[in-house]
Amino acid sequence: MRLRQNLTIRQKHILWAWGLLALPVIFYVVIRFYPTGNAILLSFQNWNLLGDRTWAGAENYIKLWHDDVFWKVFRNTFVYLLLGTPISLVISFLIAFHLDRVRFMHGFIRMLYFLPFMTSAVAMAWVWRWFYQPVPVGIFNNILASFGIPQINFLNSTTNALPAVLAPAVWAGLGFQVIIFMAGLRAIPQSYYEAARIDGVSGFTILTQITIPLLKPTIIFITVFSSIGFLRIFDHVFNMTTNNPGGPLNSTKPLVLMIYDTAFNGFNMGYAAAQTVVLFTVLLCVSLLQLYLLRDR
Repeated sequence: MRLRQNLTIRQKHILWAWGLLALPVIFYVVIRFYPTGNAILLSFQNWNLLGDRTWAGAENYIKLWHDDVFWKVFRNTFVYLLLGTPISLVISFLIAFHLDRVRFMHGFIRMLYFLPFMTSAVAMAWVWRWFYQPVPVGIFNNILASFGIPQINFLNSTTNALPAVLAPAVWAGLGFQVIIFMAGLRAIPQSYYEAARIDGVSGFTILTQITIPLLKPTIIFITVFSSIGFLRIFDHVFNMTTNNPGGPLNSTKPLVLMIYDTAFNGFNMGYAAAQTVVLFTVLLCVSLLQLYLLRDR
């Protein structure tokens, strides 16, 4: 009690601040940092969930380097990233840009776009899986057959499987991105647009010289958020390829699904931890690279 009375006002403020921060700090240490450190340690060990851990050194990483399946999965993961992120970014911006000008039933239309984001990814994946089935079950192939077009083997083709899985993943995230883009558009002062119209500036110039530059913080957030989502894609792939997890010849398998399969089907926790460390490193590097490239100069 006497110690508290001897503290200055600044010291009391610091003490209160750390007291309030104690709970989230403990949460992050126990829930975030400890599992991360434990996974890094486990990546240098062998463990099958039942026996004792044994030290393996760099054996898991060497095995990873020579694993052809890993490099196939690694490539798939970056295909999801390099296709999904720009496609979802462009589509969501176009929707938000035009939806911002709609006044009739604006709230209802915005809700329709946001609805897929709120829907369970598992349920959504099974619905899309049903869409992709051959005739007479699948809707897409039934539509193609009605026009005399040969049916497409969506999920059992090494060429078509990955785009078929990527499409619902992009569609599911559009609602969130549209809402964020609309918030960014509403934050731009209208005085800029009014001054541009008075000067007779064209609509394309307004878009490229005013709207997009002022949306840069929003674009950075959505790009990083979307990239992390596509690098961690799992639900859609797992549920749309349950009969053959990862698709034909692992053509749709992402790194997260390989980690799951290695850990809980192969019971090789050390090898799965090494894959997790690689995924963590990729996520960190991609996020930092995007923040560097999109930073304000």
